[in-house]
Amino acid sequence: MNKTKMAYFEREDILHLKISDEPETGSIELSPTITAELNDNGELIGIEILNASAFIRDSIFESV
Repeated sequence: MNKTKMAYFEREDILHLKISDEPETGSIELSPTITAELNDNGELIGIEILNASAFIRDSIFESV
C-alpha cells in the first residue's frame, strides 16, 4: 500500500498531493486552481492546488 505524500513548492505556491506512484496519464480541472491527476484507468493518483496558501487560508476561514 502506498502512502500519500505531500510537497509544497513555496516559490510557485503549489501544493501537490501524491496518492499513488503510478504515472499520470490524464487530468481533470476541478476549478481554475485545482487539478485532479489520473492514471490510465481514470483513477485519482494526485491533486495539484495552485495558489495553495490562499486556498488553505480560505478553507480554514470557511470551516470556522
